[in-house]
Amino acid sequence: MKVGDLVKRINSKNRFEAGLVTDIIQKKCWRTDVFGNKIDWRQLEPEPHAVVLIGEKYMTIPMTDLELVS
Repeated sequence: MKVGDLVKRINSKNRFEAGLVTDIIQKKCWRTDVFGNKIDWRQLEPEPHAVVLIGEKYMTIPMTDLELVS
């Protein structure tokens, strides 16, 4: 995945949203289903996130949650 790619993700209402990747950044992401509810940021390493323009909003989304649109 790179800047300029068209991507999709499933939103909270189980609908697909498509967007344009505008930047790639490194950021920590606490996953409660894996690590539990007690947050300890020292346990994590930054992972790649995409800054995605969806509609009129920029969203920072982990790359593992995105798919390329062919």
